Amino acid sequence: MSVGFIGAGQLAQALVKGFTAAGVIATHRITASSPDTDLPTVAGLRKMGVNFTTSNKETAHKSDVLFLAVKPHIIPFVLDEIGPDIEDRHLIVSCAAGVTISSIEKKLLQYRADPKVIRCMTNTPVVVREGATVYATGTHAEVEDGKLLEQLMASVGFCTEVEEDLIDAVTGLSGSGPAYAFTALDALADGGVKMGLPRRLALRLGAQALLGAAKMLLDSEQHPGQLKDNVCSPGGATIHALHFLESGGFRSLLINAVEASCVRTKELQFLADQEKISPAAIKKTTLDKVMQQPGFPPNTTGTKSRVNMFNNKSGIKKV
Repeated sequence: MSVGFIGAGQLAQALVKGFTAAGVIATHRITASSPDTDLPTVAGLRKMGVNFTTSNKETAHKSDVLFLAVKPHIIPFVLDEIGPDIEDRHLIVSCAAGVTISSIEKKLLQYRADPKVIRCMTNTPVVVREGATVYATGTHAEVEDGKLLEQLMASVGFCTEVEEDLIDAVTGLSGSGPAYAFTALDALADGGVKMGLPRRLALRLGAQALLGAAKMLLDSEQHPGQLKDNVCSPGGATIHALHFLESGGFRSLLINAVEASCVRTKELQFLADQEKISPAAIKKTTLDKVMQQPGFPPNTTGTKSRVNMFNNKSGIKKV
């Protein structure tokens, strides 16, 4: 089996590192392509022994399992480019946030009758074989195709099959989740430094605390609320700290973060479907679009309005 990556960015590099560390495929059986040869990740892939090319068509020719690891709005153009080269042996695996199986199949059906497509959402901890991956199979993909992908992705962490309509929510939770965790760790380390700890030690302690807590939860049948209660002594330091977090809306912020990521994922699908994207449109935020909706309160201050897009009191419909 040979594996190809159209796109040679962070995701491709993370998956290659994970696959090779797990021993499931040798680097000389992996090809990656990108028009940008100056990417730091390209140098990293070459150093690992991956075959690199600037031709997406060459990557398709050399691969059996073909990962689409590019931005969502680029997917339609990539499919038009490689469509004529797709054969029976090819399994197309899209890692692009928001891009549906049906939209990929619709493109490829112009070139062949039964393209095998799988949509997956993974995250960067695959690089240390602790990733979280879900996948959904397309109309023409066989059970064996799903099992093949699951074998690959299970070598670099947790992997399970889901219905496709759940994948956007997965993107908001575990796809974006590592960024939430890194932000939390950065803040925890700042707190430790404020109270006198050396930063290196503060980072290690914070990371180990999150790692240990995650492992306790995964190895336990207890609800996270119960595990939290086990740490809180009556009148102790932890319950006082938790009260402070709750007063700042800690839980609501995390819920809103997952929702915001999920909503943006759906927007990216809309942009991909247009196939005519300007740089300005790509950078549009969910907040920008909310502020443009009919019924949004006009800005009379001369400055940008700040709104909570999840507060339905504004009269804006929740997405």
